[in-house]
Parts: sequence; structure tokens; C-alpha cells
Amino acid sequence: MKHGVVLLPEHEWKVAAERWRTAEELGYHHAWTYDHLMWRWFADRPWYGLIPTLTAAATVTETIGLGTLVATPNFRHPAVLAKDLATLDDISGGRVICGLGAGAPGFDTTLLGQPEISPRERAERFEEFVGLLDTLLTTGDLHRSSRWYTVAGATFHPRAEQGPRLPFAVAAAGPRGLGLAAGFGQYWITSGPPNDFRSRPLREVVPVLREQMSRLDSACERAGRDPADVRRLFVADASAGGITASVTAYEDATSELEGLGFTDLVVHWPRPDHPYQGDERVVLDFARNNLGGRP
Repeated sequence: MKHGVVLLPEHEWKVAAERWRTAEELGYHHAWTYDHLMWRWFADRPWYGLIPTLTAAATVTETIGLGTLVATPNFRHPAVLAKDLATLDDISGGRVICGLGAGAPGFDTTLLGQPEISPRERAERFEEFVGLLDTLLTTGDLHRSSRWYTVAGATFHPRAEQGPRLPFAVAAAGPRGLGLAAGFGQYWITSGPPNDFRSRPLREVVPVLREQMSRLDSACERAGRDPADVRRLFVADASAGGITASVTAYEDATSELEGLGFTDLVVHWPRPDHPYQGDERVVLDFARNNLGGRP
């Protein structure tokens, strides 16, 4: 089991830099931050940008994976995102994990004056978004126009034929999203029941996770892919809470999720207030006891 931590982009960099360094020193395998223009719980607080934050994090760390949780079509164009990701991956020395999602309704869907679209349209747009991003990062050449995107005569360098494309981590619960995870993802991301923030005990979410894992396996088989090739990443603290309530709870959740077949567990760095309120000493002590980090 590999472990990651989410660091909200809420602090000035002179404060945030130390947190990113600490995550690496503690032995975490990857660290993530959210990609939003605004966030429902932070509308009245500072909230910094994803790509600049990860770029700065790349310059103060050396080994830890750097993840987007998650980039969506709500306000990103695949050609612009591809250019930013390729640059970030170069600066970080190949440590980027590109988390991708269809994009839920919220500030990001209306801030730029976009029209509201249906869940089916979001799924259709996401399919094209992921496919175009893969093409741009793999072959580098694209000329295509559709309802959702126009990419006119793109020629991107460096190209993935000079090395593997940076990994995609596809957040998905429905059939079309799981198909994208099976077709394009090196990781699949779930937090349990989609858009569920009741934060119940993990044991109550396990049946949903088992069903999702089974459907991912089926999607991989339909795509002609070995299901074992896709890493399974669980993001805690949304539908399943209490995992970082204590070191024992954290260790127990690790064992339970690993037994279900998950390969990666990501928790939020505990904060002093809502959301993700908790004691950061739990994260520190868990890492020191289990991840071989600094004493």
C-alpha cells in the first residue's frame, strides 16, 4: 500500500512550502492538491492555483509524487492543460500524477459564464477531454474540432515517444468514467459514493467500494486490459471519515482497504477547523511508525 496526503492550497507559499517538504520527509509517496477556481468552503478565504502550487512544490521536494485532485473540463482546455502538465513534469523530474474528473456542479461551472450542462453532457465532454489530453501528451500532434473543443494544428514537445506519458488517475463511479479509467488510467480514484459528504465509518462504505471495484474489473476486461494494471486509489474523509482520528484508526483503515484490493490511500492533512478538522500529530505519528519517515 502506498500513501498520499492532500494539502489544500490555502496558505501563503512561505507557510505551504514547509508542509510539502514535510510530507516528503515523512515518507509519503505522493501529495495532492485540489484544482478549483473557487471552493465551496473557502469562498471567503485565500485559495491558490493548482499548477503554480505544484510547480513550487516541485522545486522544494525531490522524490514525492505530485498530484492534481482533480483537473476537470469545468474550466480547463485540454491543450492548455497538456502544455502546463508537460512543463510541470519536466520541472519535477517526472513526478506528476494527473488526476482527472468529469467536474461536478459548483463555482467552477459558472464563474466563467459557462452554460449549465446535464450529467450526460458532462460525461460526453469528459470522454473527449481525456482522449484529447492523452493524444496531446502521447503523440503531440492534433488537429480536431468538435462541439466541446477545438485544437487547431497542435504540435507539442516533448512527446511521450521519448518516454512514458505521465500517469492519469481517473476519478470515476459511473460506467462511462470507469471505461475511461480502464482505457487511459494508470490509477482509478474513488472516495466511495459520489458526491456524498456524510463522512460515515469506513465499514459502511465498504459495500459500495466492493461494487465499484468489481465494475472497474469488468470495464478493464471489456477494454482488453488486465485489471491488475490499474492502481486503485481511495481518497478518505469525504464519504468515509474517522480514518485519521487516531494512529490505530489510520492503520486499521490501511489494512482493510488493502484487503479490498486498494493500492493507494490518500488522506487530508488535518486542519484546525472544518473541513478535515483533526490533529496533525496523527499524520506525523502514522508516517513515522509506518512510512520510514524522519523521526
